[in-house]
Amino acid sequence: MMEYLIVTVFIIGYIAIALEHKLHINKAATALVTGVICWALYALSATQLVDWADVMHYLGLRAAEPNKEKMLEYISDHQLLEHLSEIASILFFLIGAMTIVETIDAHGGFTIITNRIHTTSRSSLMWLVCGLTFFMSAALDNLTTTIVMASLVRKIIANYKDRWLFAGMIVISANAGGAWSPIGDVTTTMLWIGKQITTLRVITMVFLPSVVCILVPLLLLNRTLKGHISHPTVKVTTGHIAPAVRPHEKKIIFIGGLALLLFVPVFKAITHLPPFMGMMLSLGIMWIATELLHKRKPFAVQRELSVIGVIRKIDMASVLFFLGILLAVGSLQSMGTLTHLASFLEHHIGIERKTGIILLAMTIGLLSSIVDNVPLVAAAMGMYAIQEGTYFEQDGLFWEFLAYAAGTGGSALIIGSAAGVAVMGIERITFSWYLRKIAPLALIGFISGALVYVLQYNLVH
Repeated sequence: MMEYLIVTVFIIGYIAIALEHKLHINKAATALVTGVICWALYALSATQLVDWADVMHYLGLRAAEPNKEKMLEYISDHQLLEHLSEIASILFFLIGAMTIVETIDAHGGFTIITNRIHTTSRSSLMWLVCGLTFFMSAALDNLTTTIVMASLVRKIIANYKDRWLFAGMIVISANAGGAWSPIGDVTTTMLWIGKQITTLRVITMVFLPSVVCILVPLLLLNRTLKGHISHPTVKVTTGHIAPAVRPHEKKIIFIGGLALLLFVPVFKAITHLPPFMGMMLSLGIMWIATELLHKRKPFAVQRELSVIGVIRKIDMASVLFFLGILLAVGSLQSMGTLTHLASFLEHHIGIERKTGIILLAMTIGLLSSIVDNVPLVAAAMGMYAIQEGTYFEQDGLFWEFLAYAAGTGGSALIIGSAAGVAVMGIERITFSWYLRKIAPLALIGFISGALVYVLQYNLVH
């Protein structure tokens, strides 16, 4: 009975997260409350939900009567801390990446790209913006790239209807670009850190489907993109560039920051240490670089441009959201609910067959347009272990296809991804407009990319 109560709390939390803008309650707050309550209820019902055999194995006991204190110790000292170590590795990685990106933005580094765009043709500009977004989101992350590119669109396009169309395509491009890169999308990063996928394999197998995912909508839309855009009369700047930043400093931070982000997968491949270690090294190097670069400048400038000042501007609400939702998913995994769900899917979808695996991954991908893809992928990682010689082996069909599906499926609705929520806030795009104008393109792109992945997988295997 207690298990049903915990699942109910989890579902209510999910619904509240999906209705964030209707309820006017930040999803981070909801996720934190949901995660802690789920663990609290699990601890309070330890005698009902904890397998005593697992406790004895953990404590090294051969035979003993069930003991509630030992069960609580097992929950708090083993299960919770085990999940927390995995969650912390993801959060430290995100904090490091977000800080480096924010440091680049503080120095106006992204204007190196945006200031070079001069075309006014609707068609040419759309291809250029989407192409830039696709590759930038792979090198950085889809949320940051979306914010930068949406800000760029506000700078160069006056008509709000044109801006909405560009912003909608930016969402599709950013999600597609992030799906094939280990550092481009949170869900791909989670799978990479969890060792379900490896860097080279996910790039080679998911890149082409991701290209098709944005290429097909662009080709369909290109027929209606005629004429030229008009520039706004008031210049809108992007970022928060400080007057004290010299042109050569801007270039140093921009090139150096991108190089440090791209260095993280290389560091992992060489040392076999968790990715967050490489990200922390990169952050430390960036920190030292900014301190040395601005050491002779006034204190106020140093505080604004060094990492110690920039770190205050990162989106900590998103970090806390991931903490809360991953804690909630961890509680379901610890008490065996995800194992039961996996068994249910095995019987009703048939995951021992290739078609069943494909259907399962696509279902998760489309569900991510309704609810956040982070908990969905976390749940999948909790339900299925890495099993060599099966579709669930490292770099297996399920994990690779899940990286694509979870990364791109959220584009079908504007609330289905962080990128969509970002442009919704920047441009005030309505849910209904996106549903009519962008959602069909996103869905066609998603299915097209999925078909390409399946074809590519069959050719390779």
